[in-house]
Amino acid sequence: MPFSDLPQRVAEVRGRIAAAVARGGHGQRVTLIAVTKTHGPDAVEAAVAAGVPDVGENRVQEALQKMDRVAVPARWHLIGHLQRNKVRALPRFVLTHSMDRAELAGAIDAYGRAQGRAFDVLVQVNVAGEESKGGYPPATWETEAEQMRGMAGLRVRGVMTMAPLDADEATLRAVFAGARRARDVLCAAGHEATELSMGMSNDFEIAVEEGATCVRLGTVLFGARAHA
Repeated sequence: MPFSDLPQRVAEVRGRIAAAVARGGHGQRVTLIAVTKTHGPDAVEAAVAAGVPDVGENRVQEALQKMDRVAVPARWHLIGHLQRNKVRALPRFVLTHSMDRAELAGAIDAYGRAQGRAFDVLVQVNVAGEESKGGYPPATWETEAEQMRGMAGLRVRGVMTMAPLDADEATLRAVFAGARRARDVLCAAGHEATELSMGMSNDFEIAVEEGATCVRLGTVLFGARAHA
């Protein structure tokens, strides 16, 4: 059976998350998102069977193909880059973690208004200023938070960030603390921004200590990914 050890892995990860919550002292509830990108539909089915209904996908097209082949009641999260011409797929996701630029915010807002609804999104922030990553830089947070208040087609639920690969602990904590500050800016602007999506397989315990409410885990649950 594929991923037969997943229940044991999930239990271990949940224990590590609980310990990190206790160490960090934020007292938050943490949603475990199983990142199934490059794995087949069987990974989604195994995650749900193991008690992890929240699954994350990086690519819209890959996610849509899996949705059509999976019968279990998964909650789909879009965690990767979203092109403006693919906003029509947003109704298939419970949460979009990667609203990373003003042009995309405008496109989501316009589509949401046209559909007569608001889509739940997280604002992706680029705390470390990495050129290779998208996301709103710190200098724009206050202005953009105010702009988003007038967007009836989206609902800002919080912040997402990614730390630099191979960062040391001090850098990780600085990035994750920066995401907390971004969330504070959104809340001060009137958004009900409660979520902090940060932390992957190599750094999720530090992210939880720093207040993460969503962690996006692939390798630690499913093992090394197949090549995309």
